Amino acid sequence: MAGLTSSTIGRKYAMALSAMFLLIFLVMHLSVNLLSVFGETAYNNASQFMGYNPLIQFVMQPVLMFAVIFHFVMGFVLEIKNQRARPIGYDKNNGSANSTWSSRNMIISGAVILAFIFLHMYDFWLHEMNYKYVDGLPIEETRFWEDLHGKFADLWRVVLYVISFGLLGLHLAHGFQSSFQSIGARHAKYTPVIRAIGNWYSILIPLGFIFIAIFHYVTQ
Repeated sequence: MAGLTSSTIGRKYAMALSAMFLLIFLVMHLSVNLLSVFGETAYNNASQFMGYNPLIQFVMQPVLMFAVIFHFVMGFVLEIKNQRARPIGYDKNNGSANSTWSSRNMIISGAVILAFIFLHMYDFWLHEMNYKYVDGLPIEETRFWEDLHGKFADLWRVVLYVISFGLLGLHLAHGFQSSFQSIGARHAKYTPVIRAIGNWYSILIPLGFIFIAIFHYVTQ
């Protein structure tokens, strides 16, 4: 890992790999959460499996947390190094003519998303850890849907989630294609395909999470 992150190219490659891992996780996370829309039993069963499976809890969950921390730390490191490499600003910088807002402000959207992740962990992960390991309460098969549904009773939380996932969409709009480009997946034939998939991904994934939040709010 030290060798991989010792150069700018290595850091970009490592960041791209962590991004791809998180892209896969988002699909899985959305798939499970969408079950809450179609029925309490399906969501409760899936959540109980995810919450009490030793492989997921003690292997995949630490890997996921490491990937999240690594991705954001590496993003901030690369941004700082890029800024230091350009100590003197351009006399005239018309960034909007050469790049999108999302590509120019990845550090801003990333910082907001990181703050949202802390809120999300407070809402769900910390509650789950306290339930299982601090209070040591027994398995209650119906609590998962009730916990999720109850979190979206307050309008302010729904609005905050909608804004956060909107910024996530902007972050993904550039990050999806950039991650493939960083590992060398750039060619006249398949780059347009990657770009198209990335555009759809950056729209559908955030919209899915937004739909879930709004659904649980209006069905209180």
